[in-house]
Amino acid sequence: MIDLVGEYHHRLDAKGRVSLPSDFRKLLSKDLKVSLSPENDCLYVFEPEGFSAWVDSIFEAKGGYRANSSADVKMRRWLNARARSTEIDGSGRIGLSADHRKNAGLEKDVVLVGNTDHLEIWDAKRWDEFNDSIDISDLFTD
Repeated sequence: MIDLVGEYHHRLDAKGRVSLPSDFRKLLSKDLKVSLSPENDCLYVFEPEGFSAWVDSIFEAKGGYRANSSADVKMRRWLNARARSTEIDGSGRIGLSADHRKNAGLEKDVVLVGNTDHLEIWDAKRWDEFNDSIDISDLFTD
């Protein structure tokens, strides 16, 4: 299992590509899956097995995927349809589709955040707003 951590500020280039930090490139395979987060506030980037595990974990929280459940079939279809394959190019960049950039609100300045088994790509302003909403003391109260 990979263990991605850290916060890195980067810029999207004119073709919608972003350079991955060397710390991330060392841990990731060349082939990746990019998906919108469930809240559409950022992009999630997984290794293919990690993406599948993430989808499976969503259903496990509900008792597991049921192929005979139309709701489960629709939800899995929706999750998989939101994902795109990409790969790390020779310059250490990944391309982000125009629809992903638009739906996640990514403009020029972005922040790449390690979140253990995946990385997240946030619009820099949205990341600042997220950080401002966090109160670390909530972790230490009853």
